Amino acid sequence: MSLAAPRALEFDRVVDAVRHFARTPMGDLRLARLEPSPDPHKVTGWLAATTEAATFVTVHGTLPLSASDDLLATLDVLAIEQRALEPPRLMALAAFLESVDRTQAAIRKGGGSFPHLEAVCSDIASFKREIDETRAKIDAAGEIVDEASPTLKSVREQLRKQRSRLRRTLESYLRGRETAKYLQDHVITERNGRFVLVVKAEQRTNLPGIVHGASASGASVYLEPLSTVEINNDIVALQEQEGEEVHRILLALTDLFRTRPLDVQRSVEAAAELDVIQARGRFSLAIDGVQPRLSTDGSLELLAARHPLLIAQVIDLLSAGEEGDPPPKRPATGPVPVTIRLLPPATALLITGPNTGGKTVALKTAGLLCLMAQAGLRIPAAEGSRLPVFRSIFADIGDEQSIEASLSTFSAHIAHIVSMDRHLVTPALVLLDEVGSGTDPIEGGALGVAIIDRLRSRGATVIATSHYDSLKTYASTTPGVACAAFGFEPQSFAPTYQLVYGTPGRSLALEIAARLGLHPSVIDAARQNVSAREAQLAEHLARIDRDVRALEHEQRLVTREREVLKDTEAKLRQRDEQFKLREEASRKRLHDAVEGEVRQARREIDAVIAELKAKTDRMAHEALHRTTSTGDTGAARAVARTAVDAVAKRVLESGTSTPAAPSPPSRPPAIGERVIIGSLGLEGTVLSVHDDSVEVDVRGKRMRTPLAGLTMGKPTGDRGSGRHDLPRVTVRVDLQPRASMPADLNVIGCTVDEALRRAERFLDESLLGDQRIVRFIHGYGTGQLKRALTSFLQGHPLVQRVDSAPPEQGGGGVTVVELKE
Repeated sequence: MSLAAPRALEFDRVVDAVRHFARTPMGDLRLARLEPSPDPHKVTGWLAATTEAATFVTVHGTLPLSASDDLLATLDVLAIEQRALEPPRLMALAAFLESVDRTQAAIRKGGGSFPHLEAVCSDIASFKREIDETRAKIDAAGEIVDEASPTLKSVREQLRKQRSRLRRTLESYLRGRETAKYLQDHVITERNGRFVLVVKAEQRTNLPGIVHGASASGASVYLEPLSTVEINNDIVALQEQEGEEVHRILLALTDLFRTRPLDVQRSVEAAAELDVIQARGRFSLAIDGVQPRLSTDGSLELLAARHPLLIAQVIDLLSAGEEGDPPPKRPATGPVPVTIRLLPPATALLITGPNTGGKTVALKTAGLLCLMAQAGLRIPAAEGSRLPVFRSIFADIGDEQSIEASLSTFSAHIAHIVSMDRHLVTPALVLLDEVGSGTDPIEGGALGVAIIDRLRSRGATVIATSHYDSLKTYASTTPGVACAAFGFEPQSFAPTYQLVYGTPGRSLALEIAARLGLHPSVIDAARQNVSAREAQLAEHLARIDRDVRALEHEQRLVTREREVLKDTEAKLRQRDEQFKLREEASRKRLHDAVEGEVRQARREIDAVIAELKAKTDRMAHEALHRTTSTGDTGAARAVARTAVDAVAKRVLESGTSTPAAPSPPSRPPAIGERVIIGSLGLEGTVLSVHDDSVEVDVRGKRMRTPLAGLTMGKPTGDRGSGRHDLPRVTVRVDLQPRASMPADLNVIGCTVDEALRRAERFLDESLLGDQRIVRFIHGYGTGQLKRALTSFLQGHPLVQRVDSAPPEQGGGGVTVVELKE
């Protein structure tokens, strides 16, 4: 990849910003050498790892990775045999390796959510034993503790004793009446590692001892009394022993790490790689970057792309550089997003528009974001952005004329293009700013067309900017070449920094010059110098701009209307769903109410039948002693029929009242009046009336219901008047047992509801047929049918006992029921 392109696109400044997130010197060193890769497989892995790091930081916080600034020097010493590390460096090495262990543990807690990070951690070795050993022998202040070894502890105890003895001896000279008068200062000091007294120079012969020097004025000498010479000698010897033992301990601690060179190297390599990944991830979060998709068909689509060096967070990072560097100028607002789109079959994009409209920034943004993506960095753009992986990227941007090399502006541009053509390797991206400029406009335009055609023919993707009309015509009429223009405000000619595709833009040189303050007479003279053909072309371009703006306005209106329709459709669909839910709820409430009435009616009919059976039994018993008259039998039947008719009438009245939608009463009901609860279809008597609700007695149960949900029922005295409107219910009571009444009911293959209905009818028939023991054949299956039948039978008023059949009679596939007397 061309090295000139990253420099021209300021990729190195992006790298400097990323390096601010490094947490180790190894990671910082690798980031300093960060370069884009032309390998799609490698780029895919880098981007995935960066996204994992950004996700980890967002969810779990920054990786607990840390290292001292001199860690590389520490590792160099570790590679030298018989070289001991100083206590601070040993502690720093232990802290670094411990942070690597914590980082590995934090990543593994993700439970497989970070496969790329876990793959990097797989080579990390644990140094827990070495770290614990180091911290046990070196304290927080960086000193070797006495307990580091028995020898060191013994030597230091002897040192303390000898120093205490020496101090007592020297202090006796300070307190002694005969010796104190010879001293210049009553202090104990140290010279050449030995403790001495400060004696007056003229009195040095009065105190026998060894002189270790004199003061600057010569008035005092530093004298070691003879009585302390041996003690000082012992102290010096013990200090040498202490130093040797400390060195031995440090060398042993260093060797703990030195004897595992491969493990140390793998951990350092993994830490450096993790540091690079987390720095890329944190930088991506700082710029609100996204992971672009890598296209294989040459599609380049950067949606709402922003130049990273114009983002406030990056400016702040770069301003925190070396002292003395001038801080970069921070814009008042952030960069205006621009969408750069070049889709097959087009392989070239020509960007036009007014001066200061943003063409060069768009060009740099496209190139820089491609470099960032191929270096594993997420890009500041919208989701859905995609770009190819280029093997070479070239940029000819700016004026690089050189007096020393005798290169004019035009010559410098041509030299760049020649170099591009010579080193181009596809897939390639070529960025040309003001292609063909620096010479005659007609020749420059023709040359620009030829250059773009040459690069396209070699398979390169070309993005160029120009003001030349010939290039605008070329882009508008040539297949495979797209054109786009930066827009501007029609009244003020201020740039909008938004690309409009499909139309060549006007340069607006005269309008921009006037807006920048050029004298009006100069502008008028320039307008007069414009030829008729150029004026006609400018007017044509202006008309195209107006048409494009009108189409954009219509498109925005259509889009807005479509959104309104979509929103309305969603609301109607939601309302329809709500209506369906309400209807279903009402239907369920009605069904539950009817089911309750039916169950109550069944229980009452069962009670009537039980009472009728009891009467017939008594009548049959009395028949043994006397003759039962036809009147007695008829009376029993009449009582039963009357009770069953009453139950049927109540059920029919409640059932016929529910289909009609209830309407609120015209007046509040009075206490004692009959009302119908519309939501349930139940009839009851009013017990009390409140502001907006009433209390109703429904078959002995008190219910409070809203007044609006009531309808007026028939008066109590008129309840019998409607008897002829109800269907006649006939109940036939057969008091004689049926000879053919079966004792078994086979419900295999029935649903639960069907089986329960058949079981209830079978129990009634069995009771009338005077059957005491009946069997229900349900089979094994899933057991659901057996459980439902057992639950139903155990709660039935006619059932005395429920049990499974013996094995020889069907076992668990048959349930035996004993009915009550």
